[in-house]
Amino acid sequence: MHPVTFFVPSFMKAINDNTEDSLRSIISQPSPGVLTFEMLQPRFCELLVAEVENFEAWVNDTKFRIMRPNTMNKYGAVLDDFGLETMLDKLMDGFIRPISKVFFPDVGGATLDSHHGFVVEYGKDWDVDLGFHVDDSEVTLNVCLGKQFSGGELFFRGTRCDKHVNTGSQPEEIFDYSHIPGRAVLHLGRHRHGARATTSGHRINLLLWCRSSVFREMKKYQKDFSNWCGECSREKKERQRASIAATKSVILVLKLIHFCNFWVLVMLA
Repeated sequence: MHPVTFFVPSFMKAINDNTEDSLRSIISQPSPGVLTFEMLQPRFCELLVAEVENFEAWVNDTKFRIMRPNTMNKYGAVLDDFGLETMLDKLMDGFIRPISKVFFPDVGGATLDSHHGFVVEYGKDWDVDLGFHVDDSEVTLNVCLGKQFSGGELFFRGTRCDKHVNTGSQPEEIFDYSHIPGRAVLHLGRHRHGARATTSGHRINLLLWCRSSVFREMKKYQKDFSNWCGECSREKKERQRASIAATKSVILVLKLIHFCNFWVLVMLA
């Protein structure tokens, strides 16, 4: 891995300074829990696309069957399968984990320790779109590599735990993002999302699903995910509101009883 030739200077500087202020200085958060920032240099995007195309040409020539990235994508390749596992480990350890530690501490951002890295391809001759789903990750990195395309926007609809994954979205959770080559999107794996149709051209994206074994073990014993699940948070606030309202009602009744008792005593006197 050659960071200076892989990453844009602003990203490198923020990572090297390794402070919360330096990271926040390069990151935009256009919607809660969705981070965007300039990341990859054009030359690296070209090299990675060329490597993927070489691999796919070999697969076609040899009629070799390969594992596709996931159950939803029919095109693309798992990068670990042709020698890029070490590079992606370094990408997660040295560059994604420091950002996740600051922005996603509630889901084990500081303890990311494994990954699933792959590329996906969209267009007329590839996958066209991607349905509404969540990722098998704590934190997901999504970087557009190119090429020329139109459409293909990501749409986000709020974070959810397993219990609430199919609940409705609130207006503030609805956000659409248009891909720009070299620019990264970082979000929770449980942030519900999908990809609209790529209407022309050929779009290729690098995906890195980052996981934390520590968080996954802790999650087995949790029931309340209000620190990151939008619906759990709303339910908790509603319970608190109801509890406060009930307490106020009791206090009001007690005050009325006290008031009535006072006037009864006055009249008896």
